[in-house]
Amino acid sequence: MDFKQEIERRRTFAVIAHPDAGKTTLTEKLLLFGGAIHVAGAVKSNKIRKTATSDFMEIEKQRGISVATSVMGFEYRDTKINILDTPGHQDFAEDTYRTLTAVDSVIVVIDAAKGVEPQTLKLMDVCRMRQTPVIVFVNKLDREGQDPFDLMDELEQQLRVQVCPMTWPVSSGATFKGVYNLYEKNLNLFVSDEKQTIAESVNISDLHNKELDEHIGKFADKLREDIELVSGIYPVPDIPAYRAGKLAPVFFGSALNNFGVRELLDCFVDIAPTPKTFETEERTIHPQELKLSGFIFKIHANMDPNHRDRIAFLRVCSGEFRRNTNYLHVRLGKSLKFANPTAFMADKKSVLDEAYPGDIVGIYDTGNFKIGDTLTEGETIHFKGIPSFSPELFRYVENADPIRYKQLAKGLEQLTDEGVAQLFVNQANGRKIIGTVGALQFDVIQYRLEHEYGASCTYQPMHLYKACWIEGDDKAEMDDFKRRKWQFMALDKEGRDVFLAESQYALSNSQEKFPNIRFHFTSEF
Repeated sequence: MDFKQEIERRRTFAVIAHPDAGKTTLTEKLLLFGGAIHVAGAVKSNKIRKTATSDFMEIEKQRGISVATSVMGFEYRDTKINILDTPGHQDFAEDTYRTLTAVDSVIVVIDAAKGVEPQTLKLMDVCRMRQTPVIVFVNKLDREGQDPFDLMDELEQQLRVQVCPMTWPVSSGATFKGVYNLYEKNLNLFVSDEKQTIAESVNISDLHNKELDEHIGKFADKLREDIELVSGIYPVPDIPAYRAGKLAPVFFGSALNNFGVRELLDCFVDIAPTPKTFETEERTIHPQELKLSGFIFKIHANMDPNHRDRIAFLRVCSGEFRRNTNYLHVRLGKSLKFANPTAFMADKKSVLDEAYPGDIVGIYDTGNFKIGDTLTEGETIHFKGIPSFSPELFRYVENADPIRYKQLAKGLEQLTDEGVAQLFVNQANGRKIIGTVGALQFDVIQYRLEHEYGASCTYQPMHLYKACWIEGDDKAEMDDFKRRKWQFMALDKEGRDVFLAESQYALSNSQEKFPNIRFHFTSEF
């Protein structure tokens, strides 16, 4: 297979949702239908000791939530599919925002009973900003939920995108019978109650066939009416509009019971975009270019706690990534080669010899990489849009075991390199400060320090409004600002000046009094 064909057969996407919408369960079932796994993990069940394939960190298994993006690749219908399962909880949103920079499209999971929830809206804002193509999967049809027409209205209004149903449910809750596939023009009735394996389906292509009445009885006429109404209200599928981010195809189903998942996967393979172009500060990068370029969008320490390994996740944007080949690390200005680059199935890794645009490569890292770093075959380019966000919650971090000082320092260094939180040093007293966008991150850091680094820490509360990066062209004015605000000045890990505003008033007042100083709320400036 030649280089262009390899690019054309790749689909790289993220699964995003509000917590508990069933995002990780859907990811499991996509893997199941793709043949990548044979038994799905029960994400919430305490009786079954299996956990979701994509939730591989110990704290994820204990809490039953995703706290870090995981990467899974598999082959389906001669297509290489790369899934990035993201955290749904808002406290881990920063990991999700960065992951959205590395994908070509997105599947949004919506709970049929709850509809569009706050975290989904925030994530959709990011997709809309980047014009990322979106497919919606309305989940949990096996439970009582909203009327599908009401849900479609809500999706259109709340997500601010035109919607186009690709499947339609036959009832819901206890009487849920399956889905009619408007894309393939057939009806799929699921007859199995088995939740751990792929259920069989019955196909009826003609809605006026009397066999339909035999299978779904009293629901047949309602389905015929619904489909007639759907054809009159909603637009026909328009693939260019979907790929431009202007139209969202909608699928109905139940991930837990395998309803509607195969239809979603088959349609996704047919219509989802191939690897896209990327903007750098210098120029546009096209996937068909022969020379390698890619960027690090995530770093994860201790994926295998026995080996204390640290993996940097590289999105290949152009060219072919090859094992044992020298590449330029643009920020460091030095050449590196990688003996054991890896492909992923969550925490299971296998060595790969080559990767193509759209692929996610795991690189063993000894501390060379930071989020946003670029690898090329010699060209100096800098990818855009991979920022750290201004934290909103702050704690002083104290060493609870002085003997383990080195372990704590190393743990904080590596965990904050991952982007789960940010580390600042207060210039007034030299104390270390952790800043996060969500309170749960503090628990995750404390847990991982103890279990992965053998270090323990305690927190002391800090009452701050925001941390913002500052810069100015007038050195005298900058020096004056730092002298006046010396108690609230800190340095980040890169040695950049950070102003710790104690209140919204303090921030507004500083911006007013020092008009020539620029206050930034993301690290990308």
